[in-house]
Formats: sequence, C-alpha cells, structure tokens
Amino acid sequence: MDPLQPVRDQFNLHSDAEVKWLEELFNLIRDQICPVLSGPDTSCQTANQRASNLTVCVLKRIQKNMSATHTLPVSYRLVCVSELLSHQRLACVINLSWSTHQQRTLAKEAELSLPGQQALPRANLLLIGCLTYNQDGEWRLMDASGSVRCEVMSPSPLWLNRLVFLPHWHYIPQNAPQQAQPDARGYLEMIGSPVLLSPGLVHGSVTAPVAGARPGITVSVTEAAALVHNRIRGQRLSVSGHVASVCPLLVIAGTSFFCFTLTDKTHTIPVLVKDSSKLWWTQCLSVGMGVCVTALRVCVLKAWRGNNILCVTEHSEIHKTHTPAEDTPPAMSPPLMTSHLGEGQPEMCLVQSAVRIKHSRVISYQGTVTEVVSEGAGLYIMDKVMGLCLAYQPTLRRRLRVGDKVQLHHVHFLYRPCPDFPPSMLCTCLRSTLTVTNFSGVLGSVPNHSCPGDGVLPRLLVEKSTAVSQYLWTCHLSSQLKCSLLCSTTTHCVCLLSWKLMEIVLGEGQQQRRDIYIEMLDEPHSCLLMQYAADWAQHQYVSLSELCKSLQEDSWASLSLSSLLPSAGGGLTRVEMNSAVAWSSRTLTSDPTGEPGETLGRRPLLLVGVLELPSHPSQHVLQLRDATGVIACVVTGNTQEEEGGGQRAFLNTAWIGCLVCVQRFTMVTERFLQSDFPSYQHLDQDKFITHKHCRVYLQFSQDCIHILSPSAAMVTHLCQKGVESVDKKKKVQIAATKKRRRWEEEPEASQSSSSIPMTATYPCVSVVLRLEQKTGVTWMNTGVGLEEEEAGLIACFSAKSTVVGPVVAWGHDPKNRPMEDSEVDKEKQVNVVCSGASARWFPVLQSGCFYRLVVPNTQDCSVLIDCAVSGSRSDFTVKVQSDWKFHTLTRPLFVHTYEQNVSSTVSSVSQVLDNSCADVVCFQGFVSERINLDDRTKNTGHAQIGVRLTVCDQSGRSINVYLKLKNLNYPPGLLPGNTLMLSNFHKKLSRTGSVYCTNLPVSWVAVVRVRDKSSEGRPPVPIMHLGLWTRQSSTVGRIKGHVVCFLFLQLQWKCSQCGSVFRQSACSQCLSSSACVFDSTAKLVIDDGTGEAHVRFSGMHVRQLLGLAHSQWEGLQRALKVRGDITVYPRGRSTSCDSDDWLLHFLLLCVRRVDSLFLTCSRQHEAKTEVVKTLSRRKRDFLTRLAPPPKLTCQQMHSLPTAH
Repeated sequence: MDPLQPVRDQFNLHSDAEVKWLEELFNLIRDQICPVLSGPDTSCQTANQRASNLTVCVLKRIQKNMSATHTLPVSYRLVCVSELLSHQRLACVINLSWSTHQQRTLAKEAELSLPGQQALPRANLLLIGCLTYNQDGEWRLMDASGSVRCEVMSPSPLWLNRLVFLPHWHYIPQNAPQQAQPDARGYLEMIGSPVLLSPGLVHGSVTAPVAGARPGITVSVTEAAALVHNRIRGQRLSVSGHVASVCPLLVIAGTSFFCFTLTDKTHTIPVLVKDSSKLWWTQCLSVGMGVCVTALRVCVLKAWRGNNILCVTEHSEIHKTHTPAEDTPPAMSPPLMTSHLGEGQPEMCLVQSAVRIKHSRVISYQGTVTEVVSEGAGLYIMDKVMGLCLAYQPTLRRRLRVGDKVQLHHVHFLYRPCPDFPPSMLCTCLRSTLTVTNFSGVLGSVPNHSCPGDGVLPRLLVEKSTAVSQYLWTCHLSSQLKCSLLCSTTTHCVCLLSWKLMEIVLGEGQQQRRDIYIEMLDEPHSCLLMQYAADWAQHQYVSLSELCKSLQEDSWASLSLSSLLPSAGGGLTRVEMNSAVAWSSRTLTSDPTGEPGETLGRRPLLLVGVLELPSHPSQHVLQLRDATGVIACVVTGNTQEEEGGGQRAFLNTAWIGCLVCVQRFTMVTERFLQSDFPSYQHLDQDKFITHKHCRVYLQFSQDCIHILSPSAAMVTHLCQKGVESVDKKKKVQIAATKKRRRWEEEPEASQSSSSIPMTATYPCVSVVLRLEQKTGVTWMNTGVGLEEEEAGLIACFSAKSTVVGPVVAWGHDPKNRPMEDSEVDKEKQVNVVCSGASARWFPVLQSGCFYRLVVPNTQDCSVLIDCAVSGSRSDFTVKVQSDWKFHTLTRPLFVHTYEQNVSSTVSSVSQVLDNSCADVVCFQGFVSERINLDDRTKNTGHAQIGVRLTVCDQSGRSINVYLKLKNLNYPPGLLPGNTLMLSNFHKKLSRTGSVYCTNLPVSWVAVVRVRDKSSEGRPPVPIMHLGLWTRQSSTVGRIKGHVVCFLFLQLQWKCSQCGSVFRQSACSQCLSSSACVFDSTAKLVIDDGTGEAHVRFSGMHVRQLLGLAHSQWEGLQRALKVRGDITVYPRGRSTSCDSDDWLLHFLLLCVRRVDSLFLTCSRQHEAKTEVVKTLSRRKRDFLTRLAPPPKLTCQQMHSLPTAH
C-alpha cells in the first residue's frame, strides 16, 4: 500500500506540484525526523506509518500558520539541517504567515528605523527538527543529518526534547552576514514560538517539567535565607521567588557554571548552577520572572569566603510561576531606563591631580543596537547616543547585531570615561544581565575580521584587570593603528602594540585582583567598574597625514600679517614691510598640560611611525613614516650619551627602521610668502600675495621616543646596554622581530628564495672607521642625466675618516655587534664620499663616532681595498654605494682615547669671539633672533637668499651668522630658542670691527637641543654700564640712566613706496601714490654715571617715551596729517621755545617730562675711531682723545621700580 495514500485522501491536492511537494515532505520526515524520535507510541509502528502520521500533523500545522489555508506552500523548499548549513550562505528571514505585501512593509519599516541598513532578504524554507541542548547549555535544533544552534528570545522548558516546526526564524551564517563564505556555519534566531508537533522525545532525553506542576514543599526567599545560614546535611529545598539577576555563563578550569539570584521584597539569595544538564536554564531565566526551583541543596562555596549558597542538583527542576508583566518587579531592582537617560553624571568621588575619580551608577536600560564598533572588543552603540562595553563579561555566544533590541539589568552607567567614545557609556560586569528582546531584521555591516576582532584585547583585559578608561582608549587606538601602521607590522600585532602603548602612555596603574564570586554574589555590589577615571586630557593618536593636513590648514588660518610687523610696523616702507612678512613660523606643543605654548587641541597628541633616513638625499633630517604619510623630524640626542657625554645631535643608526611612539614633541610650520603690499593698511587683501607655501616638521628629543618594535640593530644595541629582558617572552618577541626585520632588509633575497629557512646567511664585507670631520651637503655637477642645456646635479657630502683596521669578510651582516680584535689594526686616513642615494646618511653620521661600513652581498675585500687614489698615496677615497650601510658602534675598543678630542673641537660663542687665530670654526649656541635676507635686485620680486641668525651662549654674548641658501635646501630647525651646532663656518671681521660668520660650501648646521623649558631658563639680557660696553662684544643689554639731552624728535607721514614726505593726501615725489605710513623717530643722550650713549627710539617706543596714551597718539597723527611732518630740536640742554606753534609747544612739554629710563637696547657696531675734544679748566685748554659714545637702539622700555 502506498504510505502517502491516506495523506492524499485527507488533503484535497489540486496539482502535480502539490503532490510532488507532499512526497518531498514525506521523504524528509521519514529520513531525517523519524530516526531521532522515540516514545511508547512509536515502538509498535513502522517507519512509513510514523512518517505518514507525522506528515499529516505537519501539514495541519503548516496550513494553520499560512495566510492562505486552501493550498500547500509549494514555493517553500524543505531542507534538513545539514543542507541548510552547507548551502545557505546568506542571512535571510523566513516567515510562513507573511504575505508579500506584509513582508515589503516590514522590510521598509526596518530600513527606515535604521538608516543605511538593508533589511534581511526573505527566503522560502521549511525546517523541522527536535529542540535539545548540549553540555554547554546551547539550545540546538537536531535531525538525523546534524544540529544547528538556536537563539531563542523567551524559551520555555516545555519545548525541550520536542519535535517542532519553525514558522518564523532568521538564519545568520557565522561571520558572513552579507557575503558568502565556503566554510560559513550559521545559527538560527527564533523570532516566534515554535509549533509543537508530536509528543515524541529525542533518544536518551529526560522528560521536561510539566507546566504548572508544583513541588511538594516550597519556601519563600526569606525562609530560604534563614535555612541557608543553618545548614542541615542532606536537606533539599524548593524556593519560590522572582529572578533578580542572571549572571553570564563562565568556564573556569574546564568547568561551566552560572549563578542567578532569587528575591522577594526583603531578601535576596544566590543560586549556583553547576550541573551540565541544567546549563540550558541560562536562556530560560529573565529578570523579574517568577520561578520555583526544586531540589536545591545548601553547600559551602570556599571561593566565596566560605559562604553558604544554594546549589542546583541533578534532580532540580525549574517551574515558571508568573511572567514579569504579571507581577511588579522587586523593589530592590534598579529602575528601567531608555535612551532618554540624558546627560546625568554619576557622582564624583574625588580628584587626583588632573584626573577625576567618579562613582558609577547601577541602572537598568533597554534600547536598540545602532552600531557595532568592534565585535572582538565588545563595543557597541545604543540608540546612536549611548556606548555599550561588554568586555568585562565573557564573550557572548551570539554577537549582537545592528537592530537588536536588548534589555540590560544591573549595568554600570559611566559619564565621559573616555573622550574617544560617546559621553554616556554602559558597562556590564559579571553581575549584569543582558537579554535580547527582539532580534534584528537587518543585515548589518560586514564584521571586521582583523584585529581587534579576534578578541585579543578582552583577553588582555581579563589578564591585567585594567580600568575601563584605559581599555576604551586602547580599543580606539587599535582601530586607528589598524589603518595607519605600515604593512611590515602584522595585523595580529595591532592589539599588542596598542596595549603596550597604553602601558607606556597611561601607565599600568594599580592592578586590582578581580574576584568573580564577590563581583557576582556580594551585597552590596563591588567590582572594578564601581569607580573610574574621567580624564579629558587622555592622549589622542593622530596619523601623520592627518597631522600634516591640520598643521597646514592651521598655519594659514592662524596667520595675522600685522602681528609679524615690529611695534613700529606702521612706519615701515613698502620694501621693509614685505620683507618682514616674507617668513614666519608657528610652533605648537603636543601636550597642553605640560609645557606652555599653543596646541592643536585640548588633548596631548601621540604619534606612531617608523624612523627612516630622509627620502631625498638633499634633505637634512630624519623622517617619520606611517601608512598614511611621512613628516620630517628634527631629532636630538639624549642629555647624556655614552659616546662622550653632553647633549649632541641624533647619533645612533640603530634607530633607523624602529617602530616608535613619539609622546612629547613640538610641531613647527614655517610659512614662506611672496607679496607686494603697498602699505600695512592693505595686509588684509590677499590679492597682493603672489605666492605662498609652508613646510611642516617635528622637533623632539630621543628621550621622548618609545620603541614599540625594534630593528635588528636596535636589539643588538639594547643587549649591549644591558636592558634585554630575561624572561622567555621577551626573547621570543626579539627573535620574531629579527626574523621580520631580516625579511624587510633583504626583500630581493627573501622573495627569490622564500623556501630557504631564516637561518640562511648573507655574505658581506665590512670595515670599521672613525669619522673625523664631515662637510655639508652640496650639489655636485656629475654631467650625467643632461636635459637640454641643464647639467645633472646630485647631492653629495664627504667625510674625513680614519680606518682603524682591515677589511673583514662575514658570512652574515654583523650590523652593530661589538667590535672584534680582528677589526683593529694599522690606521689609515680615507675620504668617504656619499653621493646620490647614499647622501641620505648625512643626518646620522657625526664627527668623533665609530661606524662599521658594510658592503652587502659580496665577500670580495677588494671592494674596499682597491680604492681610487686621491692626491697622495696615503689619502684614499671611498665612494659609498646606495646599498651600503653604516652601523654605529657604541662600544669601540678604544673609545675613551678620543672622547676628549671630540668634545674640545666644539667652541662656544665667547671662544669664537675671543679667539683670533682660526678662520674656520665649529661652535655651539642658541638662536636668539632670526632675520630673513631678501634679494630685491630682480624684477621677479623679492627672493629669499638666506637668513641671519643671532647666536648666543649662556654668558649673553652673541654673534651674527649669515647663511646663504643659494642652491641649497633650506635646513629646518633654525628657530629662535633652538640650540645649534654650526660646523665649518668662516669667521670674518666687518668694517666696523665686529665679528660675524658666514657659511662655506662645506658648512653644515645641526640642531642639538630644541626649545623647551630648559632653554627658556637661559639668563636674561645683562645689565650693561655705558662706559664699559664698548670693550665688550655683547650686542644687546639693559641700561639704567637719566636723560642728559634730547637731541631731536621727528614725526612725519611718508609715502610707503618712495619714503618721501606725504602732505595733504599726496606724495611730494610720486604723485600717483595714495598709500602713506606714519613714522616717528627720537634721539637723546642718556648717562648712567659711567658714560654717555646716544639712544634712538622709533615707532611705538616714541609714544611710550613721550608718555602719551593710544588716543592721544592717534590724535597727534591726525593733527599732523595736513602738515605732513614736524621736527623738534630742543635748544641745547633746555626745552624752551619762542615759537607760537601749539603743536611744537605740546611736543616740548612732553619732552620736558622725560627723566630717568630703564631700557633694553641693541648696540650698533662702528669703527673704533677716537675724536679729539677740547676741555677747558679755568684759563687752560686741554686736548684729549675720547672714544665716541656708543650708539644704541631701543628695543624695549621697562618701568622703573618704585622706591619705598
């Protein structure tokens, strides 16, 4: 007999398609469902009979759940579990009761509620199976072909071990919500209750508890709390109450367990679930649910300070008594809040330095997940405004998706724990309960499978017990480094690098031991999240491209051309004014909480990149590179170096190739402007600017660099310094770094022989040399690469060196390993020439240091022996090729012999001024003033030809240094406040007898100290005596004295183009000019008791000298506008006047009030010529030779101290 005939007779089938679909349903039930069923009513039936009866039951349930009951769902495909997992690669939604119109309406609503998201596509699939559980507490749908994990919103114990039909569900492929993956293994989300079919059970299952069944004797929570304290061996309790909390499932030492608490209006009691057959309870329990738990025993939990606790036994059952809606939640439960929580701040506990320590608030919250920040790190955004951190709980079995509606109970609310996240943050601990109340109906975004999606950060969090503020900062840093690190850093290292950065920048802090039982069970509650640090000044990481862009935009946005003019800027001519605005700089500090100065933002900045040689041979400094960009860096050495002591320029080549973090630095933007402004009144008009550009670079010391991933040479250097860690973990990291660096430094050999193990050697030859003196980078005409009539120019420099030993052949690159005895022998003088690509080594090669010059991929010693003879047989020239490398040797065998000689070659400014022997000098000092030198002889406008630096030492003495920059790249770091080393400069004597220096083709400049607090503490301008100033070389000093004679006062309006007097709104020379400026000049004689001096005042200093207010000074200018000019010559040493000019009387009245002055002046250098004067004494005349009084220019006026 046909087993399907009874089914056909019972259902009126109208088409062949329905008959075929019915056959497929029967075959699926017979082959996949019947083998897993058992029961007393199935043992006496054949397989076909059981399949036929079950088919009828399934058809009735299907028609009951369909929108149209007169036909079979032939458009739905029947699938088994294995077919679903292997063939369904895309996320989908299945709802048998939906019509097409309903499905489209619900999809549109889902997309409107979550803009930018796409609704789950509909699939016509039918799934039948038996609901069961495994030892991990997972609910699974099983048939004969396999099982799939099920996520259920409100499960019932009555569903377990029952055959069910799923009319409403989602299928989510694991880690592939939008794209197909060959090995995708997904899970089900039951968005509705399953349809129970036959009462048959799964083989080996245990009967589920009966709905509404009651245990024999039931006690309340209050009564159970009393019985727990008085433990009776063998006693079993049945406790009824409301669920107050459900702790997450934990796995400790291979044992899985979870805890939940029962409560009434007065007491709370914890229950421990450790039996593997009861772990599925974790999905059935929800906060506020009324339950009755049977067969509980009282046990002692030693890990919880030996407290008694109720423990579930193998005979325990759970019975649902009331739903949360039927009873009022217990009074001790926190109130349920939504996204309207607002900006309420948790209570502040105390303040430690700049960090505020706050108390968190424990609340309940319900909302919708609107963004997945990082699955692996457990970070989400709720309702677009509220952050959610799940890292302090075990990883969720089902990761939250965009669109999920969740309820959070006993969650910690934190306000502004990290400036990189939303101000309001929710953090779950082991006491918190997270329940998904509605599964998402949208696809969501593709999860990021790279770090930190692999969960490295949460594992480090568990291991270190880090504070939430530091963890959030580290997660944000990981997401940024993932995009900006160079490809040489593996993706897996991003989290570890971020964690290392966090420990360097924020500190490890005081690690607290995390007690999970106290966190879950103690009353009152205690955990790491109870207190947190709210620090708005946490470091902010920026990529190099973002930093350069911000600095360039800020450089022009913050530029005020009028601020670049001196105090007498209104009186400058057209040429002087355009020269004054041609160059300017802006220096910003990275830490607004540290050194004073302007910053880019309120938070300290942090940079991460690889230190490299300059990309262009003609550049003078190192550069920092990441995946987004590169920036030039002026790097100085430590304050104490092993190579000789004292602060020096950046030295060790081992830093090249290191991945570093720069924590404290200054950002410099130099602005170059070509303009043709008629007067200062036109400075706000951009049409007079013909060209502008800016250059951005960084300044920092080696002390501010932290190594994140050392180069192979740096590993050797650190080992020599004795800072290599002893533990095996560090050794493994160093070995991995060596392997990666070897791959980077030998790309061609590695790619051509990828199968060769990393122990393979690379032959090379090397020689050790001591660099005596190097020249600056110049352009050399090689005569190659000619284009039309232009010669080929390449950058080059040379260095006089001493080879201390023979050429040594190696089987591998020795890098900077300690010098061996075989490398020391007879010395020989050589001239090392670096040109083209090899000129990039200029910033790291310093005089007096030892280097190992390595020639790779050869063992032919003649490469270094057979050098071309230059000049004499004892002087050889070695031309460095582009692939040769220098390695700094920090511990040569005889370095102490040369330390004194190296330090003695660098002079101070005072020594240069006093020593009259040497014409070419090398000295060091800090820059006090910088002035640009322009060439106005060309029709193309003013062109920058150089700069004049005023270099001082600690004694206050100064010297002018002129740098001609023609055909040379502009060296960075020539800023006031920086300490420079100037080598191979030509010392000259001016016509007035003053000493100054100019650069030669072999000259070079290096920054040895950037401007910081120590440089700000230099001694002030010295107080000078006028009678002794002519004998000293100081150009700037402070003087105190009284006015002996007012020589003259001149006020005039002059043309900004030609400088002629401007009368009645017209120039007296060029009638077409309409731009004029106001100029004021005064000159007087001052005496301090030791001598006299002529002091010249100009600009606003004249206003201060006359004691006029700003309004009076402006009125004086208006009064003089028609006349054009006025000059006052007081009669001798008196200030009387017979004229009727009221303006002249007013000025004489102002002059008469000038008495004692306290000034900062600069001295003008003059020829030391003596004048003959006649002095009368009674009836006798005496002739004497006197030095002329010094001529001074007032730079600043100080207020005299008030006598008490």
